[in-house]
Amino acid sequence: MRPVVTCKQFFSQTCFNSIKQLHNLVNTDPINTQKSHQIATKSVVSAPKKSLFLDACKLFDEMPQWDVVSISTLISQLTRQNRHEESFYIFSRMLEMEIEPTEYTLASLIHASTAMKNLNIGKQLHAFSIKTSLNSNVFVGSAVLDLYAKTNTIEEAQMVFEDTHNPNVVSYTALVCGYIKNERFDDALRIFRTMPEKNVVTWNAMIGGYSQTGHNEEAVNLFIDMLRENVVPTQNTFPCVVSSAGNIAALNMGKSLHASAIKTLVNVGVYVGNSLISFYSKCGSMEDGLLVFNKLGDKNIVSWNAMINGYAQNGRGKEAIEFYHRMQVKGVKPNSVTLLGLLFSCNHVGLVDEGYAFFNEARVENPGLLEPAHYACMVDLLARSGRFSEAERFIQDLPFDPGIGFWKALLGGCQIHMNNELGELAAKKILELNPSDVSSYVMVSNCHSAGERWQSVLSVRQEMKEKKMKRVPGCSWIEVGCEIHVFVNGDRRSGQQDEIHGVLRCLFDHAAECGSSLSLVV
Repeated sequence: MRPVVTCKQFFSQTCFNSIKQLHNLVNTDPINTQKSHQIATKSVVSAPKKSLFLDACKLFDEMPQWDVVSISTLISQLTRQNRHEESFYIFSRMLEMEIEPTEYTLASLIHASTAMKNLNIGKQLHAFSIKTSLNSNVFVGSAVLDLYAKTNTIEEAQMVFEDTHNPNVVSYTALVCGYIKNERFDDALRIFRTMPEKNVVTWNAMIGGYSQTGHNEEAVNLFIDMLRENVVPTQNTFPCVVSSAGNIAALNMGKSLHASAIKTLVNVGVYVGNSLISFYSKCGSMEDGLLVFNKLGDKNIVSWNAMINGYAQNGRGKEAIEFYHRMQVKGVKPNSVTLLGLLFSCNHVGLVDEGYAFFNEARVENPGLLEPAHYACMVDLLARSGRFSEAERFIQDLPFDPGIGFWKALLGGCQIHMNNELGELAAKKILELNPSDVSSYVMVSNCHSAGERWQSVLSVRQEMKEKKMKRVPGCSWIEVGCEIHVFVNGDRRSGQQDEIHGVLRCLFDHAAECGSSLSLVV
């Protein structure tokens, strides 16, 4: 029996002569033109090295006849393999041979320019589509839409959408994603609501967009609407909506999502499982997170990191460190996120020496893990513990210039331990590095206030006023049943203000009876 030769083996340097001989043999017979096309196409697509790709292109050049279908197939296959420069080379040869590209050819090339993030090439292809009257084609239009949406040129995307003849679900989804990326949520929702046909990809795009931009309540509500429309969620749906539920600590809603995932999915995979672990961590329910972790069949480093960081965020630093040792026993190698979780763990429970040990171990054995965030965490750990001389020396010995996060960490420690002199130095550095950051001014103002430097407080606030800086109002939320109610400072839109304020008065009265000095401002 003859041995089977794979494409990759076939196109190794030693085997390339064989395909050239086969190509020449087939090429001599006009009847076999189609077979010759197929061989030449495979030679270009399968050539793993640039040198062999050029050799394969010679076969391409030697073809007596080429048709648009063969070339379009070749370009499409190259773009699917992310071999975009090679696909554009074939396209240039196509134009030299005066073969008119089809809508499929252009769509593939426009997607390639999007993947390369090359707006200039994409615009040239768009202009070419207008010149050849292919711009109104739904495939070309969707590809151009996707290009402009992903390169933050949403106005052009709007015009392309309007010019597209009978836009399909892909066209609508591309425009919706573009609006979301540019934080034009009202426009995204308007287009989404008017879509004649929605599929799970569109719903996922909307939910994911809201989730990734911090609109957590809207993401959860959209998921509920999706279920009402009898659209079945997928593995890609749950991580986003579960993350949103975790961001607003909606424990009951998250548990419902967990149950829905078990009911809907054949297998709760590692990505959904990891999002559930993070969710339970954010809600302070580490025991539930541990149950999910233990049931995961194929855990990855993200799974371990979610547990370690979860324990750290909930002030259970010793358990985080124990979990790290368990991870080591399993032979799982840590990454930079693991190390950051360990340093946070030590930070939360004041284990300065242990934090130093983890940091120095990484510095000696795996320096590639260390990033600025790890150094900043060490400064925070030292400053919170009141070891200011060590923190200052650590900053001075940094292998790079300290960013604003380092000085904020130092300032935070100074506020805890009332180190006003060093705090004032840190505050000065913060404003020098980022004079337009509102949070920096607020932090500096609080520092001066803690040190009773009232003139400095007035000076900072006056500067904020002159620069027209405003604090982003904070918000809080409460989950009643499976409904989430959000409260924003100064928000008067609720129809239940009297009832809400009545409950708050009772709460503050009870707090006063217990000796608290809290007061209610309505």
